[in-house]
Amino acid sequence: MPKTISRISLADVARATGSMLGASQSEPDGKTLGGFVSGRLSGDAHPNLVDISECLYFSPGDGRIWLQDQRVVLLHAEALGSMRREMVDSLGIKQARGLFTRAGYVSGARDAQLVRKQWPDADPSAAAIAGTRLHALEGMVQVEVVHAAYDANTGNYEGEFLWHNSSEDDEHIAAYGVGSSPACWMQVGYATGYVSTLFGRLIVFRELECRSMGDVHCRVVGKSANQWDGVEEDMRYLNAHEFVDVAAYDRAGEEAADLPLPARGAGDAMVGASSAFKAACQQLSRVARTSATVLFTGESGVGKEKFASMLHQISPRAKQPFIAVNCAAIPETLIESELFGVERGAFTGASVSRPGRFERASGGTLFLDEIATLSFVAQGKLLRALQEGQIERVGGTRSIAVDVRVVAATNEALRDAVRKGTFREDLFYRLNVVPIHLPPLRERRDDIPLLMNHFVHHYRRKHGCDVKGFTQAAVRHLVNYDFPGNIRELQNLVERAVILADIGGLIDVHHLFTGGEVHRAEVLTLQAAADSGVLSLAGKPAAAAVQAPSAARALSLEQTEQSLLQKAIAASGGNLSAAARLLHTSRAKLAYRARKHGLV
Repeated sequence: MPKTISRISLADVARATGSMLGASQSEPDGKTLGGFVSGRLSGDAHPNLVDISECLYFSPGDGRIWLQDQRVVLLHAEALGSMRREMVDSLGIKQARGLFTRAGYVSGARDAQLVRKQWPDADPSAAAIAGTRLHALEGMVQVEVVHAAYDANTGNYEGEFLWHNSSEDDEHIAAYGVGSSPACWMQVGYATGYVSTLFGRLIVFRELECRSMGDVHCRVVGKSANQWDGVEEDMRYLNAHEFVDVAAYDRAGEEAADLPLPARGAGDAMVGASSAFKAACQQLSRVARTSATVLFTGESGVGKEKFASMLHQISPRAKQPFIAVNCAAIPETLIESELFGVERGAFTGASVSRPGRFERASGGTLFLDEIATLSFVAQGKLLRALQEGQIERVGGTRSIAVDVRVVAATNEALRDAVRKGTFREDLFYRLNVVPIHLPPLRERRDDIPLLMNHFVHHYRRKHGCDVKGFTQAAVRHLVNYDFPGNIRELQNLVERAVILADIGGLIDVHHLFTGGEVHRAEVLTLQAAADSGVLSLAGKPAAAAVQAPSAARALSLEQTEQSLLQKAIAASGGNLSAAARLLHTSRAKLAYRARKHGLV
């Protein structure tokens, strides 16, 4: 049997020692939150500091710490400062700033996902303020809210914050002294990642005052991307590579100017900020300057053709042809003539000679999509063309030299196909010179808000539908959806919603999921089974001992939830943590619902 891991949360420690996890000295009130707040916000609004501390677990015995289901580490600020110095000295201040900004963005996005998952019903204002509490709990900075407002009708956000005790400033000043530019790079990235992921649109933060510039404290302002002038400069620090489209983040400002826009397709921009996306971009930039064969792998819809096209655009062959071939769409009897061309009279109907895709792509790039669908015969002829750099037309008698960079893509595991005998091993090794794996969208959820923002602006211009943006429910469902069709599915969902939503209105859940998609929110639901039901969280059944009353009693969902909570709390002797484990949920979520029903 596996060894049981003993975990204890920060809140458990506080209860055991009698210490208090008090609110920040600068907890915001309703006035500071402008139109952002839908009710009174106080230190008790959920998730509050105690709720959040329930998510921080320590397991001293095996050297692990968790922030809910994400592993975290305690790192000396001086060690982080040492790494910062070395990066600045070796890479330059702009490159180092970009690295820390992007790392902060990923951290903020992860925390926003935690808040959405743990407290799906939280008031938007409380969910937003939870980011300031998490930032403080993680030891980065104390956040004082000066003002924050979010307009659900327009999707515009504006907030001003003061940062106290910044750990980044301490290390930067120790290394370089007081200078002329702000130094809280990771914290700016964190704020951008957290709020953008929370609201499903790009919110850009700028540090206008900083202790590293001699100011008393750090002052930051966050606004929707379209409200800033020169947002491209901010995006250069968020994007790892220049070929990631910057204009895609600021489309709303272009529309407001009412100027003619260049004709661009929805897939023309490479949009992303997640670690997985940046890793793929890094590989792309390294191999682009060479002529090496590249093999893109990944599920259908992850953007393999877009990456192949971008590889061509940033390569020395950019001015030469880019020819794309979908191998699955060409009949086996025609694949040879399509790839290599045909001479006049080679077969009935061949009245003229014509070049194949290899000849048309000579000097440029040939993209072979769905390469695994080629027959064994076609694979052999392709292998010879790759090895020799020469092709022969069907019915021809002479070899034709071609200078082509071949880029292939597949959504199948070619190594498995080689083992099964359906794909040639020698061709696999010829194609697999530089493999680049593109992860599915569910593994790069940090990119979902940016892609949503990009697609909604594109399709509202294309279809003339002036929708304002997404509701909070729509954002929550999209961020938590598994996207079996990946980016292509997200693109289609947003286009559908833009068409179905009211002009001047917001995109809601019922505009998105109308094509039979199976989606679920991270909320408590009742699953019926014969004459009883089991309360579950995201499809996970609760303990068998805690079941819903018989359906014959015709209780409402509220009554059923209250009954289940009562039974769980009673079965646990009033211990809320034990009751939460019975229901496979968090203590904070259970305590929130128990208070709602007056059980505690």
